[in-house]
Amino acid sequence: PTPRELDILKVLWEHGPLAVADVHRLLPPADGRRVALTTVQTLIRLMETKGLVRHTAEGRAFVYAAVYSRE
Repeated sequence: PTPRELDILKVLWEHGPLAVADVHRLLPPADGRRVALTTVQTLIRLMETKGLVRHTAEGRAFVYAAVYSRE
């Protein structure tokens, strides 16, 4: 994973399955700046195509979880 993808994985490992908005809220700033919600959404979709995360539908929201454990 890229450094930013690794940041997203760390959030998922620490907090468990989350919606994109929750990942965005918990994601630390990059170079002192917040990352846009749409950027986080795009990164998570790309991570899903790479097999790093998977989603389940809960109502209208997708909840994402890491495929691999931190270990």
